[in-house]
Parts: sequence; structure tokens; C-alpha cells
Amino acid sequence: MKFIQAAILSILFLQASSAFSQNCNLAIRGKILHLENNDPIEAAYIWVVESASGAVSDENGNFVVKDLCEGTYALTIQYLGHKGIKDTIKLSTNNFNKTYRLEEESVSLGGVEIHGHKLAVQTTTSVTALYGEALLESRGENLGESLKRISGVTTFSTGNSISKPVIHGMHSNRIMILNNGIRLEGQQWGAEHAPEIDPFVANEITVIKGAETVRYGPEAMGGVILVNPAPIPTKKDPKTNLYLTTGTNGRMGNVSISHANGSDKIKGLGYQVQASAKRGGNIKSPDYFQGNTGLSELNFSGSLGYSSSKLGVEGYYSYFNTSLGILRDSHTGNLDDLLAIIENGRPFSDPGFTYEIINPKQVVSHHLAKLKSHYHLSDQWKLNFQYGFQANYRQEFDKRRGDLNEKPSLDLELFTNTIDLFVDQHSLKSEWSGTIGINGIQQANSNIPGTGVTPLIPNYDMLNLGVYAIEKYSKGPLEIEGGLRFDTRSVNTARFVDSQLETADLMYNNFSAFIGGLYQISPSVTFNTNLGTAWRPPNVNELFSQGLHHGAAAVEIGDPDLNSEKSLKWVNELEYDGSRTHLEITAYANNISNYIYLNPTNETYVSLRGTFNVYEYLQANAFFYGVDFSGSYMFTTKLSGYAKGSIIRAKNTEEDNFFPFIPSDRMDWGLAYQFGPETSDQTNKLTLSNMLVARQKREPDFDLAAAPPGYALFNLGYQRKLKIGEDNTLNLGLQVQNIFNTSYKEYMNRFRYFTDDMGRNILLKINYQF
Repeated sequence: MKFIQAAILSILFLQASSAFSQNCNLAIRGKILHLENNDPIEAAYIWVVESASGAVSDENGNFVVKDLCEGTYALTIQYLGHKGIKDTIKLSTNNFNKTYRLEEESVSLGGVEIHGHKLAVQTTTSVTALYGEALLESRGENLGESLKRISGVTTFSTGNSISKPVIHGMHSNRIMILNNGIRLEGQQWGAEHAPEIDPFVANEITVIKGAETVRYGPEAMGGVILVNPAPIPTKKDPKTNLYLTTGTNGRMGNVSISHANGSDKIKGLGYQVQASAKRGGNIKSPDYFQGNTGLSELNFSGSLGYSSSKLGVEGYYSYFNTSLGILRDSHTGNLDDLLAIIENGRPFSDPGFTYEIINPKQVVSHHLAKLKSHYHLSDQWKLNFQYGFQANYRQEFDKRRGDLNEKPSLDLELFTNTIDLFVDQHSLKSEWSGTIGINGIQQANSNIPGTGVTPLIPNYDMLNLGVYAIEKYSKGPLEIEGGLRFDTRSVNTARFVDSQLETADLMYNNFSAFIGGLYQISPSVTFNTNLGTAWRPPNVNELFSQGLHHGAAAVEIGDPDLNSEKSLKWVNELEYDGSRTHLEITAYANNISNYIYLNPTNETYVSLRGTFNVYEYLQANAFFYGVDFSGSYMFTTKLSGYAKGSIIRAKNTEEDNFFPFIPSDRMDWGLAYQFGPETSDQTNKLTLSNMLVARQKREPDFDLAAAPPGYALFNLGYQRKLKIGEDNTLNLGLQVQNIFNTSYKEYMNRFRYFTDDMGRNILLKINYQF
């Protein structure tokens, strides 16, 4: 008996000793991604059967299960609407880290509604998205003004109605805008040519601040803006959105309505439609009205889609139409008048308010059609095809005599065809994923006869072909990505000058590449870096402009000997997301050879239509660098504050001076107070903010007038969200811009020579979701 007891005690002692000596401080780490698009999955559930413990993936898809001993474990990964994964793991060291990709499956959620958000593109460079409440507050503004809510993004404007986004000092043909996945192609080369897009189509607007030429082509060297509508429904679930916006300045009115639903009979079939209209009159500076600054818009878009487990097909169409008045005082009669208004700094007359739009003006319409499809060749391979067609019509009218006043001075039509064909490779359990693709762009630009003047730019045909490959490695907190692309572009131009036919045949070729990485240092700290080369061939207007650009009220002179721009941009971003604090800091450096810029000369051009300043396209080596920052802090559960700003420097390294039209330093900060009980899901928030803009001290050697002084604007906003019944929501917004009706001039406004910017504006915004 004593022998048996001794044996049992010996066995128990050996087992205890073994358990004590075993390493039980091990962890299972991993990353959960969508198989469909390689996006991270937040809130996936990971369960370890043997230890009866688990974890939930964070917003980057990362998870960790701690305090495990050496041994074999059965791992189960689940996420609603996706096929679960079971894996067997032999854990012996603390270096285990694995990537899992979940495949979507069709499930019935009954009455459950899932709310979520993910960025429109996954990249290792700096990405910021405008969605949800921030997008709601921007409704009624044009695309450029909406994006000013993002640090590092400003606008290059011509008056108060025409603005285009600027990312890290780059704009126009250096910024690519994608409307529902199709690169927006209009006459974007003009400083006063605003993007032909209605922001009401967007459910999310994403800004990529790095060079993205490998993914999208040469025009993405300065950054990319993605304007994405809401996903097309795949089942019957009707949703309607009505927006009403009014503004006191310009007595502006804006209405938009959208509706989306899915089929009850055909599983996976859905549609959505949207339409908007906008009307505004003369803008008012604090002390006077600006003559002929009204606008009108009429827009429509619609899409139809079908999705199954293997196949997805989508058709999309959008129509944008606008008429824009150009400030009358920007077109002066003679040289003395031009010098006098520049010296005066404001118009000599006050025309009062009117909705009438007369010459000079722009009339622009844009059609965009898209057909997109994807097919799952296997669990790992997906084939994607996309075709886009665009027709852009632009007419610019000048102040002219007699019958000529009814004819446009610039009449352009541009037709663009784009084709994208690419293959995605995503494995369920591999850390590697990639894309290989080709795309083509064909354009034909024509000047419509009958204007009575020599065309500013020639007729041209352009063909661009590109082939690229991108590979990405994702494992736990680490992501590494690299890509390579080759483009070839041919441009053929022709026009008559003084009855002589002038032609040119041009060819451009170039490689571009990038490498980047992202590392989640801790659950709250993420660092990403991206180094990329980029290039851009000179645009036709930069090469061949030779005359009066009526909408810009300027004479522009091109240079047919310009070379392609080539750049090397390095972007680094550090993000901290704590319980009460959120902070993002982005630092970048961009070295550009053969940078092309429009420079004011000390000359004027006098004609029967007036006196105009002369600008010329020049080329020099450039170095751009700067910092963007944004942050917020919760002082209490009700009171919060935010600050965001940007600093940019742009140096002409050849002549050791500065470029024109580079944004000055700026910061926007504010406080927000949330009324009502903390548990309420109904927004009731008051925000007071202050925009501080410094004077641009880094001016070129010559400008028509010195840079204007810095300014400070105070703004007030109130947002109220009310639930109407179980399914309907009413959002009410009141905004007061420039509360104290401050007179100021923005350096990035090309009409700052002639007028102040907009005065006080009170906006009422109503959104009803049902």
C-alpha cells in the first residue's frame, strides 16, 4: 500500500515539475483580411479550443491570444457573412504569426443591420478618408472646398465658385480624381477648370497623399482622390436620402435626392440613382457684391449591379452640367484700368445682387459611363475588367462685340476611353498577395470651329499604355508592399495658325516604382513609410498654349521643348489612437526634376477685348517638403477639441527662389461640446473653430501684386441628429462661416488681384434618411 502511494506521489510530482518547467508565456499572433480585396477585417472572432480563450481583431485586422503553453491547438476564426476557418497550430516558440483571409458567403441577417467602414484602397502611404459625420457637414460644397477638411489639402481657386484640390502643393494634372473607379478626364489643365463631379454622389471621399503612379498612371504623381458611392444593395432594403442646403451669401440653394434598393426576386441584383440641382447668385465680399459670380448646376447618376459568389457586374452613368459666371472686373478695358484695379485691390463698382450669369462665363457638361466586372477564377485568383467612356464639353465666353458675344471664345470637346484589365491573387492562408494588370487610355480633343479666334490649344490624339505589378506581404503588425510600372504615351497635335498647319508627333516612355511598409508598433501606435518614383509628361496646354485663356483672364504661353517631370517622393506617417487622444503626423519630401509651372511675366497683352496679364510655362528643378498634422482630444465625455494644419516649402533649386501659387502655412483648431445624455445616440453638438492662415512670405521674384496679409476666420457649427420612428433619421445642421465678416484675400485665389474673398455666410443643412 505504501509502495502504491509512493508511486502515485512520484507521478504527481513529475507532472507538476513538468508543468512548472513548461513555457506558458507564448502567444498566437495573426492578421485577418478579406479574401475579396485584401482589406483588414475588424471584429473577427478568434477562439482557441484547448485553452478556452480567444481574441477579437482590431481595425487593422491584427489579433493576439496570450498566456499559452507549448503544445498543439485548434484555432477557429469566424466573422459574420464569411466562411469560417479552422487551423491546427503546433506552438513551441513565441514567433508564431500568421495571416488568414476570410471568404464572403451569402447569409440572411434577418432584421439585423451591420454598420462598418473601411478605406477605399489599401496602401502603405498616407491615406485619409472623409465619410460619416464629416462628409455630412460638407454637403453643399464643391469637391475642393469639401477636401479642405483634410490636413495637407488646400485649394487653388479662381474666385469663390471655382476651386480645385491641392495636395502637398500639387494640383491639376498632377492629381488624379477617380469617380467610382474611373479616372476623371476633362480639361483639368486649366487653373479655373474645376473638377466635373458632384460630391453628392459620394458615400466616402478618400485622399492618398503619396505618389501613386504605379497603381493609376502618370497623372497620379501628386496624389489621388477617390470619390466612391455607397455599395449597390444586393437584397431588398430600400434607402432614400434627401438633402436640402441654403446659404445666405449668394442666396444659394442646393437639393439632392438619392434612392437605392435591391431586388426581392433576383438575388444579388440592386440599383441606386441620384440627382441634384444647385443655384447661386452674386457672391458678397464684406463690403460689396462681386459682379457676375453666380452659378447653376444640374447633375444625375445611376448604377445597376449584380453580384454572386463567382461573378460581379456593374454599370454606372453620371452627368454633370454647370454654368459659372466669371468675375466681370477681372476683364479690364485697358492697361490703365488693369493697373488701377490691382492697386485698388477691389472692384470700383458694386453691381448688387442678381442670379443672372452673363459673359464672361463657362458652360461645362460631362458624361461618364462605366462597365465593370470581376470573376473568381479560383479561391486564389480573381480577374477584373473595367471600361470607361467620358465626353467632356467646355465652352468659355468672353466679353465681345455684336454677334460674337453669343459665340464661345473657347469651344472644346474631349472624348476619353479607358480600359483596365488586372488579376488579383489572394490565398486563404498565405501572407503574400498581389496584382498584375494593364491599362490603356485613348483621348481625342477637338476645337469646335466658329469661335473667331485662334484656338488656345491644338487638336490632339493621345494614347497611353501601361503595365504594372504590385506585391504585398502581410503578417501580423507588419505590411510591406512594392510595385513596378512601365508607361508609353504618344501625342499627335494639329492646328492652323495664320492659315498655316502646325503639327507635332511626341512620344514619352518611363518606368515608375515604389516600396513601402506599415508597422503597428502597439495597439495604439502605427507607423508607415512609402518611397516612390513618379513622372508626368507635359500636357498639351503646357507645350502649345499660345493666346488668351478667357476663363482665367490671362494670356498663356507654352513651350514645345518642355521635358517630362520626374520625382522621388518619401512620405512618413505616425498615428496614435488612444482612449482620449488621436494624433496623426505626416512628413514628406519630394524632389522633382523638370518641374513645370505657370509664371507671371512683367508684361500685359492689349486687345479689343481688354488688357490681360501674360503668363508663361517654365521648367526648373524643385524640392517640396512639409508636415501635416491633425489631432483631437476628449477633455470630458462632452467637451472635445481638435487641431489640424500644414506647413509646406517649395524651392526652385536652380535659381534659388520660390514658385508661385504654393499654399501658405495654416492651422484650423476648434472646440466641440456635446449636449444631452451620454448614452444617447442622437447627435446634439456645437462647434466653434478658428482658421489661421499666415502670409506667404516665400514669393517668386515677380508677381502682379504682393502676397496678401495673413488672416483669421472664426466659424460656428451646430449639428443635430434626431431619430424619427424606428428606421428614419433627420440631420439638421447650421453653419456660420466667417462669423465676424472679415475682409481677407487667399493667396491661392487667382482673383485676389481684383477682389476680396467671400464674407459671412450662414448655411442651413437638412438631411432626411428614410
